[in-house]
Amino acid sequence: MRKFYGLGLVVLVLVSAGAWWCRVPLVSWVDLQLGGKISGISKRPRPDPVTYAVLGSELETWRKNLASRHAAATTDAARKLVEQDARVILELVLPAMMRCWLGTPWDFNGTAATPGGGAIACGYFVSTVLKDAGFQVNRYDLAKQASENILRSFLPKEACSLTISKSYAKFADDMSAATPGIYLVGLDTHVAFVVVDASGFRMIHSSGSRPWCVVDENRDEAHVLQNSKWRMLGNLTESAKLMRAWLYAEPIKVRGSVRP
Repeated sequence: MRKFYGLGLVVLVLVSAGAWWCRVPLVSWVDLQLGGKISGISKRPRPDPVTYAVLGSELETWRKNLASRHAAATTDAARKLVEQDARVILELVLPAMMRCWLGTPWDFNGTAATPGGGAIACGYFVSTVLKDAGFQVNRYDLAKQASENILRSFLPKEACSLTISKSYAKFADDMSAATPGIYLVGLDTHVAFVVVDASGFRMIHSSGSRPWCVVDENRDEAHVLQNSKWRMLGNLTESAKLMRAWLYAEPIKVRGSVRP
């Protein structure tokens, strides 16, 4: 039997056993190991390319393991359990990968490939994290698209919701009560991740406003989200189709790209 060490062993064992019910204790334990990267409580956000690389490597191992389980499953129910396990893993690890970028400078033309490895624009932050998490997408093509095309590259129209000129108080209340998951949010001139869990939501993005870097903001701090009149949302990890695409490393066609 193949051995998985450290964090990989704990997460895989729990996921294989049906870890959804214990996701809060699991997240808390992993957060402790990562120095608060999941909860965002670290005192001085600094880019962390080392942890980022480790998380990406571990996630690839988990993806392959889950893909093998999915391929070996003989019933729809068994396959759905694996897809749910994939969702648990991604909702645990993706925010930690995002937070490894905290403090990385923003620039409109920034294309950094690693945390702290230069400046990064909002679209490149989203596309790079998703690519490094195992989604087979061209990060350059995706980052160049309007926010609607970025969302629609991953989700069908019916899985995306659009609100225009909705009060931020109402929007934030609805967002806090939304289905937990990793969301993409497209704004007037911006794109970002929104992480929703039992405590509410946080917006993680490369901000072209003060402090002009990758930030992790709660509902009161997310001024870019508050000031936008156009908001399109889509829950990536809620999509079983997208979870299967991740499991099998299926290429994701970028909407709006001229590339075939």
